[in-house]
Amino acid sequence: MQLAVGDSLDNRYVIDRPIARGGMATVYRCVDTRLGREVAAKVMHEQFVHDPVFRDRFRREARAMAQLSHPNLVNVYDFSAQGNAIFLIMELITGGTLRELLDERGPMPPHAAASVMRGMLTGLAAAHARGLIHRDIKPDNVLINADHRVKLADFGLVRAAAEATHSTDQIVGTVSYLSPEQVDGSPMTHASDVYSAGIVLFELLTGRTPFAGDTPIAHAYARLRGDVPPPSAFIAGVPKLFDELVATATARAPEDRFRDATEFLHALDDVAEALRLPAYTVPVPTNSAATRAAAHPTNVDMRPSPAPEEGPQRAPAAANVAETRVATPRASEERLFPEGQAQMPAQAPPAYHAPAQQMPPAQPPAQPQKPRINPVTNRGGVGLAVFVVLAFAVIAAVAIGGWWFGSGNYGQVPPLIAV
Repeated sequence: MQLAVGDSLDNRYVIDRPIARGGMATVYRCVDTRLGREVAAKVMHEQFVHDPVFRDRFRREARAMAQLSHPNLVNVYDFSAQGNAIFLIMELITGGTLRELLDERGPMPPHAAASVMRGMLTGLAAAHARGLIHRDIKPDNVLINADHRVKLADFGLVRAAAEATHSTDQIVGTVSYLSPEQVDGSPMTHASDVYSAGIVLFELLTGRTPFAGDTPIAHAYARLRGDVPPPSAFIAGVPKLFDELVATATARAPEDRFRDATEFLHALDDVAEALRLPAYTVPVPTNSAATRAAAHPTNVDMRPSPAPEEGPQRAPAAANVAETRVATPRASEERLFPEGQAQMPAQAPPAYHAPAQQMPPAQPPAQPQKPRINPVTNRGGVGLAVFVVLAFAVIAAVAIGGWWFGSGNYGQVPPLIAV
């Protein structure tokens, strides 16, 4: 279904502008006219609408996320699979993705990587506690909100652990982060997500993924033949304890890994405490697709509207939508997960230092005011009397001084005659 600015989903969610485009769906910024708030709508691409496999994945994501409510997970508010529009209404994230942060700043020092992983693993642990397996852990699905909170998103490949004892599907997921079980069809457990999370930690520390191949299949099968190397082999200064964390998380045999995200998180906290890593606030990407979209004010009236009535998908002309259409962003701006390097700002932000304390915005300089001058006048009666007395005193002093230095002080002294 092709959507334009001003179109309406379910006669409730008015499209404001596209944020990003993925392989399966496009994410739009919308306004919920019933509640008067901004949300994100993940709308399945038209070519997948009638595919039962993709419809099932979308429905599975909605149901999985509806079971979860956690600060480190992206909240899902609504879902619809009626007609030609299949969409998911989610919390609007105004920051960016971990992928975009890595593109901007490169590899992270241990304290920064630990902070990112702590947020991601906390959200994943909440999903694991409900018996769910994410199956697509990667930097593109880790979001950083404007308040610097790390959130895990995109449960489109999620499976209940009870349903994942055997995989008959084709290889699904992103090839760089697949677990060995996803490649060879072995039973999947929570440890499969742990493996992918270990690859993410490796990439945070080194700026690269551990395996490569001439083809996607060769790339995928590389993890069946070799272990993930220690990050310190690529970046000097990575502590040995982080090498051990990565090695345990990415062991080829699932039984040799951390059992689930909770166990991985506890091990990470132990390492951070042993190394005395400082607390760190994860920076928000400065040039993300979400940030660019948020820079444009919404074109939709944010006031809540009455309960919706039956009507067509396109909002009527009398709806609270600006008549002026906003041009759709360029294709490069619509992709949430762009291929290649993200566009860099004019000056790259500094590497992962603790963010400077936010200063209040500079106030414009105050306009200088003319000083108030109180004029002195001698026109008052008292002032005139004082002036006269002072004038007579000065005249008298001058007269006495003239007399003193004239005849009064110097007289004629008679000459002395020696006898």
